[in-house]
Amino acid sequence: MNYLERRVIHGVLLLAGVSVLCFAFGVMAPGDFFDEMKLNPQISPATVAALRSQYGIDQPLPLRYGRWVESVLRGEWGYSFAYNCPVRSLLMVRAGNTLLLTTLATLLAWLIALPLGVWTANRRGRWDDRLGLAGTTLLLSVPELVIALVLLYLAVRTHALPAGGMVSVGFGGLGKQAQLIDLASHLVIPAATLVLASLPLLVRHIRASVLEVLQAPFVQAARAHGIGGARLLFRYVLPAAANPLSSLLGLSIGGLLSGSLLVEVITGWPGMGPLLLEASLARDVHVVIGAVMASTFFMIAGSMVADVLLVVLDPRVRLGST
Repeated sequence: MNYLERRVIHGVLLLAGVSVLCFAFGVMAPGDFFDEMKLNPQISPATVAALRSQYGIDQPLPLRYGRWVESVLRGEWGYSFAYNCPVRSLLMVRAGNTLLLTTLATLLAWLIALPLGVWTANRRGRWDDRLGLAGTTLLLSVPELVIALVLLYLAVRTHALPAGGMVSVGFGGLGKQAQLIDLASHLVIPAATLVLASLPLLVRHIRASVLEVLQAPFVQAARAHGIGGARLLFRYVLPAAANPLSSLLGLSIGGLLSGSLLVEVITGWPGMGPLLLEASLARDVHVVIGAVMASTFFMIAGSMVADVLLVVLDPRVRLGST
């Protein structure tokens, strides 16, 4: 069994474990969706009991989990009590919005962090390196919540960007190009928040990896042969530092995904974050489980992307010697 096959099996087992724990914690939490109906005098206790029996809430935990697994195999992912529809129809739209935001933020963060980390490593100990370390330290100490609130405040004060949501009110009547511009303008604040929050760790890890490679003997030999500057850094040093950076990619995707849930709630981006919050407050158990499972799947998929890069870049992993 090779490296990628083991990683796929681990991912499947992780999804199964998360589903069991999430379902157990969600079901064992006090109260359920139909408890509020008991406070309504217009709804009889018999009606509430019939609804609980219809949706299987009065059944034991193993039977409820078995029914949910059957629903997952049918592609429904359970049934939403609040929205009165299968969970899959809710997750598809919201997960796509979260994936759009997270993918864009990941690309922008790495496009900024990679040259910045290599450049600061090459300028180690100089004033610009110290300035970069001070800037990343400052950003590292600021929570995502504060960054999002500051950007929203600037957007409201300057009216330069939309202060929430995904599209404008008249989005449907716009042309294709105008729709793309409108969507991009709404993406700026949530994407910038995620990029600024993840940038310090990425820059510091890239800088540390490149510094370690810069001390290797082959780098000194390359410099002795007259190879230097950007050619040395990006053609020889950066590929040698790619192993730890590929693992960092998977961790950064998971970090951005978990951080995007909070940012989506603050900025009004219609992704998994607001859906998970609304379902938790309404005690809509199947929607909560579906949202958590979708987030876990995205994190595993990001880790698998990093594993594939590691196999491609490192022949020792590809040949099974590590």
